[in-house]
Amino acid sequence: MTAKTAEPDPPEPRPAKRRGVELSLLVCAVLISVYGYVAVGLARQGAVPPDTVGYGAGLGLLSLLAHLAVRRRAPYADPLLLPIAVLLNGIGLVLIYRLDLETPGDVAAPTQLVWSALGVALFIASAVALPDHRVLQRYAYVSVVAALVLLCAPILFPAVNGSRIWIRVGELSFQPGEFAKVLLAVFFAAYLAANRGALAHTGRRLWRLQLPAGRVLGPVLAIWLLSVGVLVLERDLGTSLLFFGLFVVMLYVATGRIGWIAVGLLLAAAGAYAVGSLEPHVHGRVQDWLDPYASIEAGQGPGQLAQSLFAFATGGLLGTGLGLGNSVLIGFATKSDFILATAGEELGLVGLTALFLLYALLVARGYRAGLVLRDAFGALLAVGLSSILALQVFIIAGGVTGLIPLTGMAMPFLAQGGSSVVTNWVIVALLIRLSDSARAPGPEAAEPGVVLAEPAVGR
Repeated sequence: MTAKTAEPDPPEPRPAKRRGVELSLLVCAVLISVYGYVAVGLARQGAVPPDTVGYGAGLGLLSLLAHLAVRRRAPYADPLLLPIAVLLNGIGLVLIYRLDLETPGDVAAPTQLVWSALGVALFIASAVALPDHRVLQRYAYVSVVAALVLLCAPILFPAVNGSRIWIRVGELSFQPGEFAKVLLAVFFAAYLAANRGALAHTGRRLWRLQLPAGRVLGPVLAIWLLSVGVLVLERDLGTSLLFFGLFVVMLYVATGRIGWIAVGLLLAAAGAYAVGSLEPHVHGRVQDWLDPYASIEAGQGPGQLAQSLFAFATGGLLGTGLGLGNSVLIGFATKSDFILATAGEELGLVGLTALFLLYALLVARGYRAGLVLRDAFGALLAVGLSSILALQVFIIAGGVTGLIPLTGMAMPFLAQGGSSVVTNWVIVALLIRLSDSARAPGPEAAEPGVVLAEPAVGR
């Protein structure tokens, strides 16, 4: 009886690139944005805006160039990331254009389109110039030094609307904290990938929480003190909450210890309470949050938060319709801090839920890339970049709906702000690079000593 020769296992099927799916979704995203642009024109002026073709062509060209860059340099990237970013950016342009019609002396939509084009250009440059995300790990300390310089630079410039978060040079102004958050994510990912073992398994035990050794605990306390320092000197609650929350989330993901979440929340709460009690600007925002209708009762008219709540209430379930709301009554920040109120009033709860689902899907796809990547730095970087978007959406949405005190940050892709939209396009570019590495065929070579281990349970 002749023994049969064992047949070799069939090769694993190559993962689908799904670039055709991405292109189809991009077409839908552009068409939805153009439809919104037309709807605003019909509602406010009774006619299709004369520059509709130019707006659609511009957004479509930017989307096509970004798609070609992804098809060429990141063929296995997640097909949902780019279309979601284009759709959110397009909706933001529509909302800003709608508010421009109420403020003829302050037209922001064309400038926002220019910033969006710059963001897409950096997106393409990142896709072309960064063949492997692990290259960024070499520049961890350069990143943190640059981030600290950017965070501290606005202290030297005059305050704008009570906060020192802007750098103004002539007619040009930008918010350096937006760029610093990406650099901090790179540093945190590199630091935690190199020290996760010491953070998780060394040091003394305090009740059920095992504290790390002092040499690795130092950076944690330094980050906390820095966040409080930024809050005090720049009067910016949002930035300090964002990058401290970012570090705590990444620390938990790296070590798997729930205790870090508790410690982070306690430290953040203690710092916010102290500064909220002592710093007049932050204290004023806390008072507005505790009683948003106090100015009405005092006969001074509704404040911005009260007007925002009125806008959400007016929108109801289905909204008043694009171009038919009155959110412009909110005041000078209606195109930036409070643009979500315009979406809530004119698109209603249904439209607002759709926007939140888009953000949730964008964040979830970033987390998914982090789960698949084998190298610790890449996994942590994907989690960090996705958490930036998640935390920012929560902080802004919570502020304008009265859930938490206002922070003065920009809603990703929606709000007016060149620094914000450019930075968010860079974040999407890095997530696309990470997702391409995660979905590419063949095992990804993991660097020695940086493969993520099973998280610790119960601590």
